[in-house]
Amino acid sequence: MTNILVTGGAGYIGSHVVKELLHQGSRPIVYDNLQTGHRGAAGSAQFVQGDLADSRRLRETFATHSIDSVIHFAADSLVGESMKNPLKYFSNNVKDGLQLVEIMLEFCVRKMVFSSSAAVYGEPKEIPIPEDHPCAPINPYGETKWIFEKVLEGLSSARELGYVSLRYFNAAGADPKGELGEDHSLETHLIPIALTAALKGGSIPIYGSDYDTPDGTCIRDYVHVTDLAQAHILALERLAKGGDSAVYNLGNGNGYSVKEVIDTVKKVTGRRVASTEAPRRPGDPARLVASSGKIVRELNWKPQYPELETIVETAWQWHRNHPEGYGDRI
Repeated sequence: MTNILVTGGAGYIGSHVVKELLHQGSRPIVYDNLQTGHRGAAGSAQFVQGDLADSRRLRETFATHSIDSVIHFAADSLVGESMKNPLKYFSNNVKDGLQLVEIMLEFCVRKMVFSSSAAVYGEPKEIPIPEDHPCAPINPYGETKWIFEKVLEGLSSARELGYVSLRYFNAAGADPKGELGEDHSLETHLIPIALTAALKGGSIPIYGSDYDTPDGTCIRDYVHVTDLAQAHILALERLAKGGDSAVYNLGNGNGYSVKEVIDTVKKVTGRRVASTEAPRRPGDPARLVASSGKIVRELNWKPQYPELETIVETAWQWHRNHPEGYGDRI
């Protein structure tokens, strides 16, 4: 059994990974400041409340728990906010991330799985996007993810550590067993916003209806959060076996427009979902669709929930059974 530090492990994706780690016999240590995470989402895992900026707390955690490897989720992740407050993103996602790596090396921890993003690509020149596509982020959030990937690449080249960077497209859905789901105090993801509208009423803003897409709305690649979690386990296994550092996309290879997602939510819930058109948001590419063939070939990743309707169904079950989320918001 290995001790794995999971920064941001009480968050949406992190908590699903923690559940998978517990299931396969590892000892996850969740390190989370609960800014957006939930203590209840960490389940039975060892929990440490702390911030990445707190070097003393981090060092105590490494010293106490004999950490073997790190899965790094903790980050600010709102594209719109990053456009308005870039300094916050460079400080937390880059500066504090560097401090985490420095402390890892101080304690001879040399394996990291990094939560990256499709935002590193910017406006894609080809669809689906392969891993060797040029990276040209168009928002500070994507820029910080790209910078940190370059940090890891440099350290790997210097044989300081090994890493796997996982570039997510749109994480969606909920734990099929109903134990975990998506609960943000400020929700920006389309599927939970649409499900909340189906559950409680209200109207969904559609940010831009004049993109160069079939129906004018943005197209995104949705991947089930449990499938994402399994990919992290496979990435960790690669590093544990001495595999080289690597970068992988995580998506389904199929894109759905905003209007198609809303229509799917209506079908799954059987309820009316109203929408209104709104101006485009700065920093939003028209299309983001992944080519995930590399991780399928190299790590034998096999998504179990590839259909959009299934993804929405699992999320609907969570939201219907947890209308107030984890119930810990003040």
